[in-house]
Amino acid sequence: MRHMLNARCIGLLALASSLSACVAPPKTLYGWGTYQPTVYQYLKTDGGDLPTQIAALEAQVVKNKSAALADPPGLHGHLALLYSKAGNEVAARGQLEIERSLFPESASYVEFLLKKSAQPAVKDEADHA
Repeated sequence: MRHMLNARCIGLLALASSLSACVAPPKTLYGWGTYQPTVYQYLKTDGGDLPTQIAALEAQVVKNKSAALADPPGLHGHLALLYSKAGNEVAARGQLEIERSLFPESASYVEFLLKKSAQPAVKDEADHA
């Protein structure tokens, strides 16, 4: 009797394992891909290699589009930061506009950034000496 009970438990466990192996993992809403590692690299290296980071995030945007995944919150904002640091203000503003359109809740912050970037840079008094 005990042997039959153990065999039955093993059989049920095998059946449950085989059924759970057939279930596909849920599809994620956002295509995170290289976004988080790129932000980490930026922070870790105090900016690091901007062209490489920009290329990685631009490639992630293309990959997300082809996989029908949404870009995660902040990806275009971070791209804007990278473009701005690289001196490409037109691309930076464009990325901020994309961020605002994808995530309307970011609109007030994006407006603040856009207004700030439109202001001429204030020279430090040490620069005049």
